[in-house]
Amino acid sequence: MSIKKVLVSQPKPSSEKSPYFEIAEKYGVEIVFRPFIKVEGLTAKEFRQSKISISDYTAIIFTARTAIDHFFRLAEEMRVTIPDTMKYFCTTEAIALYLQKYTIYRKRKIFHGNTGKLDDLLPFLLKHSKEKFLYAISDVNKSEDDNILDKNNINYTKAVMYRTVSNDFGPDEAFDYDMLLFFSPSGIASLTKNFPNFKQGDIKFGTFGATTAKAVRDAGFRLDIEAPSPKAPSMTAALDLFLKENTPQEIIAS
Repeated sequence: MSIKKVLVSQPKPSSEKSPYFEIAEKYGVEIVFRPFIKVEGLTAKEFRQSKISISDYTAIIFTARTAIDHFFRLAEEMRVTIPDTMKYFCTTEAIALYLQKYTIYRKRKIFHGNTGKLDDLLPFLLKHSKEKFLYAISDVNKSEDDNILDKNNINYTKAVMYRTVSNDFGPDEAFDYDMLLFFSPSGIASLTKNFPNFKQGDIKFGTFGATTAKAVRDAGFRLDIEAPSPKAPSMTAALDLFLKENTPQEIIAS
């Protein structure tokens, strides 16, 4: 088996210290960063069709920095002034700090969890249960998050502000990869949309996350790398382990 070219279906890392670059050098493989999907914001006209008025809400839930960008973009396009009294609830500190791009950071109005999961944010939501929450989401929002909010009687409204769409391949774009790495079910859907007659053959498939792995199997493809696992908590660790086990030692040594 020879892996020479790997497609990572994510944007290229901003830091040259990314483990992907170390792996490429270590095993002599070419790693190409090419997302299968992209995020597209709803237009103000599309958002108005939801009949949601942003000014009716006193607090907002963010689970991604992308949601923050599209919330403030839509507010500006619809000429909605966000009051200083608005409270923000974010699933991580990094997302909360990103709010500084749009508003003055005050701890009395910005709250965050640590794990990235909505249930970690729940104590703050319950403490401020009298607020009327707007939950900024994409069109592929996780239903289990809704269950957490419903179960705890949080007064919220879901607002789809952006969507995930296929990042189509051009007719002259080469598709000569030995391995494809996926990070969401949407990536699998994009592959089958772009290449309806795609045959996996010897091409290796790797995934991160249980739902992505299920999407690969449901589509009838073979899964060769699955992360996270006890031995490989990240995709880069899983890729490194796979290449270590399947690359001749003389290539690694050189």
